[in-house]
Formats: sequence, C-alpha cells, structure tokens
Amino acid sequence: MLLLEGIEPAKKVQAPSHFRPGLEFDGNEGTATTEGLPAAPNFDEFLEERGYSPDEYEIVGTPRTSQWQRWDGEWLTAYRFHFRRKVTDIDLPTLYAEAKRKSKYSKPKPKSSDRVFVICPADFQIGKGGSRGGHEESIQRIHAAFSRVEEKLKTGTYDHIVILDMGDVIEGVNNKADMDQLVTNTLSPMQQVDLASALLWDLMKLASKYAPITYGSVASNHCQFRVQKAAVGRPGVDDWGVVILQQLRRLATEVGLPVERWLVPQPHEEGFAFDVFDDGSHILGAIHGHQVGRPDAFQGFWSKAVFKDSYLAAATLMVSGHFHHHRVEQFSGTEGRERWWVQASTMDNGSDWYTRTQGAGGDSTTALTCFELEKGVPFRGKVDLL
Repeated sequence: MLLLEGIEPAKKVQAPSHFRPGLEFDGNEGTATTEGLPAAPNFDEFLEERGYSPDEYEIVGTPRTSQWQRWDGEWLTAYRFHFRRKVTDIDLPTLYAEAKRKSKYSKPKPKSSDRVFVICPADFQIGKGGSRGGHEESIQRIHAAFSRVEEKLKTGTYDHIVILDMGDVIEGVNNKADMDQLVTNTLSPMQQVDLASALLWDLMKLASKYAPITYGSVASNHCQFRVQKAAVGRPGVDDWGVVILQQLRRLATEVGLPVERWLVPQPHEEGFAFDVFDDGSHILGAIHGHQVGRPDAFQGFWSKAVFKDSYLAAATLMVSGHFHHHRVEQFSGTEGRERWWVQASTMDNGSDWYTRTQGAGGDSTTALTCFELEKGVPFRGKVDLL
C-alpha cells in the first residue's frame, strides 16, 4: 500500500451529460443514444435489439456524435439519432385498390353494454405543410392516434361506435386570398382527398372489429368547393368531406363493413343532430365551428339555434372542430338535461393561424378527441385525448 500512498485512483470518465444512453419514443417518432463505443454500430440492429424492427422503423437524418478519451487512451464515441415509423408510399387511387381486394368483413357479435364510443377526427388538413411536417408526418401522427384508440376499444365494451368527421379533413388550395397554399402544401387537391379517404377508411376498419358503426361528416371551410377564395358550392352538399363519406359508403357496402347509419347535413345546412340511443337521452349535434366566429361565442350561437328551432335546437351535447384546441364546457339546462359543448382537438401539421390568434400561446396541441355515452346516464364532460 505504501507504493500507492499519495496516488489518487483514476476517476471514471463519463460521457457528456447531453449524451446519456437511452431511448425515447412517443408512438410516432423517437430518439436513441448509444453508450460510448469504440466503433460505429449498426443502427438498425441497435433498434431491433430494443424491439423496433427495421421493417417498421427507419433512421432519420445523420446521427450526431460526441467523443471523449478513456484513461487508457482509447477514444469512445456516443451516437444520438432520430427514428420514426416508416411511411407507406401513397398509391393512387387508394380506395379503388382497396375495393379490388374483395375482402369481406364480419359483423361484430352483439353486446349489451348500453354504451357508445364516440371518435371525433377533426382538422386533419391533409396536404398541409407546417411546423410539424408534411403529409408523411401526418400519416405517422394519425396512425399513432388510431393505435391509441384501438387500445381503448380493446379494454371497453361498446354496443356501437360513432365516428364523426368534424371537418377540414383536407387542407384545400383556395382558403387564402394570397394563395400561399399552392407553395406550402405537400399534396395536390386530388392527392389530399385520396389520402384523407384512405386514413378515414383505416379508422372505420379498425372500429368495425369492435362494434357496428355510425359514420357522419359535417361541412367545413377547408372542404368547401371554392373558386379562388369564394365558396361557390351548395352548403352541406358541395363539400369534400361529404364527398369522401359518399366514397366510403360505396366501399363499405362493397366489402360488407358493418355501418348501420350514415349522417350528412341536409342541403343548405352544414351540420346535423341525431338521437344516439333513439330514446332522447343523448342527442348529439355536430358542426365544424367556422360558423361561430370565435370559441367564446359558441354559447350564444347555440342559444340562437334553440330560439330559432334549427336542426341543432334539440341537441344535448354539441361537438365542433375548427378552433384547433381542446375545450369542454357545460351550459345551463334542467337537471339531467344540461347542455355540453366538446371542442375537438386538431391533428394537423401546425397552424400559423392558431399561433397568431393566440398571441404568444404557441401552436395547437394534437390529439384525437373521444368520449363515451351511456344510455340513460347524463354526460358529465369526461373526454379522452388520444
């Protein structure tokens, strides 16, 4: 021991603090960091060892590195890289290819839970380029949300599933006077419609495994038929979301998907209301929301609808999109007949409009808004953001 007296043991050399080994994944994309290595690894093998098959995931960009020297003189390198789910190339026209498969779907076994699960896809704005990417990122984000929906359906028991396309499923090209969508969009109008149709069809196929479906679509500002910026089509009829529903209906009939009810606005209206259980306990109204002007005006808008005895007058629960954020609010009503408003979250690629209107509030948060309704049991505002 005398030979070592006064000699400090060598301290362990740590990797830089910002390069700690680990892996983070949000269901859509992730970041992986290796430990210090004497040579570059096979990144695909690195992911596969951790359960991420290269058949389903891909490396994005060039890995970053950080180097340091060990006490024995050997140099080590840590690697940080990004990865994501692979995106299937868009094959046009997707729906026709699906129909040619001639696959048949069996009707789910009937259940007696007296519960309905409502899924509210809102503001996909397919084809829009933004702070969260382009159409590839949209596909990844939306499919990740669909996976979370399926996990929810696996754990619940539902008699029926309602899918409400809350509008703006495509970005369009004529919504702005300056026409900058022609530059910022990542898909043509035809590709937008085709991809949006395919994504909504994916959701229908997923839901149909667990219960029969009601599918509805409201008219919206981005889906309106326009010449330049002016809306020239018939309200509630000449709308891309409604056209997509018509195509989905044809395909569902072709392959036997268990859809029991299709909902679209009446001509010259832009939304609808329907009795979920056909007993008056839950009357669900749906509009996109661009008719309202601003979120804080929604209660006044609904009050006028009731006063004028419009198609929304009888609704006990109203769902809207358009405003790119989540919000749930209860309005006055008799005991057990309170009126609720659910503002559905967006799934788009980022919104300069939302950022501008919110000041320094930042961009909108993406989520797929869902909730349950039970026959004879009042809705209490519980919503899942998936």
